[in-house]
Amino acid sequence: MAVKLLIADDEDMTRSGMEKYIRLHTDRFSKIYTAKNGQEALEIIFTNRPDVMLLDIQMPLKSGLDVMREAKAVDVLPQTIILSGFKEFKYAQQALHYGAQDYMLKPIRSTDILKRILDIVDEIEGRQEDVHDEAEGGHWNIINRAKAYIEDFYMEELTLQRIADEVGISAGYLSTLFPKYLGCGYIDYLNQIRIRRACGYLKQNYLKTYQIAHAVGYQDEKYFSRVFKKVMGMSAREYKKNH
Repeated sequence: MAVKLLIADDEDMTRSGMEKYIRLHTDRFSKIYTAKNGQEALEIIFTNRPDVMLLDIQMPLKSGLDVMREAKAVDVLPQTIILSGFKEFKYAQQALHYGAQDYMLKPIRSTDILKRILDIVDEIEGRQEDVHDEAEGGHWNIINRAKAYIEDFYMEELTLQRIADEVGISAGYLSTLFPKYLGCGYIDYLNQIRIRRACGYLKQNYLKTYQIAHAVGYQDEKYFSRVFKKVMGMSAREYKKNH
């Protein structure tokens, strides 16, 4: 699911700093919008329909509470986290009344803000996935069948098309499920499985490196060595020595 985020804050450093931090630490947003006042925030909400909003209370033209009230009135209010310097309970009470998911007080660490935002994204995607699973038969069922097939045949020439045929969907569609549900693409996932098996052989210490490479599905020992180092952060020789 493509999730869109709006960051609305009149402090330039807070707004731009949070945007850069989020872009650096997650790729779960298809678009990040920013607004320096309440009027801009409303225009972005009406035009682009962001799913999640990080919103300051005190802003020029329209306050954060004004933004929430007007967006809620026409049923386009994003899932909202209030970020405010106001500790008074009345502001938090109003924000929660309009539908805010959380009220976080400045100063606050960027890591805490991002964690809360991603919690909301998880909830949004979970709700969407529930609906989608009913229609499609369950993405997790598909991906688990694909994983089981890879576990059984990782040592063979295992193409994405072959797995897609096994689970009954197109290769293109299956390729979108790997990063969404497993956090990496198909090739990266296959390499992880193969290298994990290779580590087991290296610990046993009775096969040569090229034999291990062939045993786990690599025909080229040099390519196996490059992949091993990328996955494990050390060479196969170093791994063998350390274990």
